[in-house]
Amino acid sequence: MKKLITGTALALIATASTAFADGHSVSACLITKTDTNPFFVKMREGATAKAEELGITLNSYAGKVDGDHETQVAAIETCIANGAKGILLTASDTSSIVPAVQQARDAGLLVIALDTPLEPIDSADMTFATDNFLAGELIGKWAAATLGDEAANAKIGMLDLAVSQPSVGVLRDQGFMTGFGIDIKDPGRWGDEDDPRIVGHDVTAGNEEGGRRAMENLLAKDPMINVVYTINEPAAAGAYEALKAIGRENDVLIVSVDGGCPGVQNVADGVIGATSQQYPLLMASKGIEAIAAWAKDGTKPQASEGKAFFDTGVALVTDKPVDGVESIDTKEGTDLCWG
Repeated sequence: MKKLITGTALALIATASTAFADGHSVSACLITKTDTNPFFVKMREGATAKAEELGITLNSYAGKVDGDHETQVAAIETCIANGAKGILLTASDTSSIVPAVQQARDAGLLVIALDTPLEPIDSADMTFATDNFLAGELIGKWAAATLGDEAANAKIGMLDLAVSQPSVGVLRDQGFMTGFGIDIKDPGRWGDEDDPRIVGHDVTAGNEEGGRRAMENLLAKDPMINVVYTINEPAAAGAYEALKAIGRENDVLIVSVDGGCPGVQNVADGVIGATSQQYPLLMASKGIEAIAAWAKDGTKPQASEGKAFFDTGVALVTDKPVDGVESIDTKEGTDLCWG
């Protein structure tokens, strides 16, 4: 690992904010993929509130865009140099970030991965996350049950996150396919399946413009796509706009993951058929609690029973429930949403 970055390189960091004035004996860092996605905004709110409650100084950093690996590495190095006790991290590149994470752990920092497991998962001290495979599986099961016998003839467009295939994107993708009844090959990557119902994969960067562009690309391959899996709700909104532009917004089933307030509203409005809701505020607040415990007496957080991570929960949100798939409606989803 290169030496700690200089003051000039610090200018590359997209955002940096301090929750409180300097002087607290314990400080922590939150490093997210971006500072604009509502998911990460809520994560920052949860971390900030818990840090204030526990008297911890919190410094927040974010990449300029989803996939900005270099800025995240720079932020980790800054946190080490500043003497932080721990880092909460949503990694843009879950394998390339590992050497920087190891540098932090070697320096005595507790590193908690939020939402997106590192590769391998034990590269972080612990992961606080949705069961992303289950989140994908729920929307896959719901889509298959909604289509009924026609699921056998589905034409499916897969709107993924990034070509680097971060673990969160792979888990949701493979979970969806499993739930829909599609045989997956290598569970650690998407794109190698041979089911003829899969029209193709494209990447969205997790934003609306990316979703629109990826949907257009897949429609060019097969304009009769009738099921669309999306990595998150901004991508789903973009996919819907692309379908609307060709008059097909009402005959394509879109499913997604996140559970943000705009996404839940899109379920209520019929833009998205169903979404799996996750809870970023809880991930971040639990992460700050873990750093506080580490700073106090060296206690490390424990994984949920039977899992390699601490599970912060997931719920399927839809106003069109199906037998055999537990769900909540958009009224309850709105009560629990974020953003």
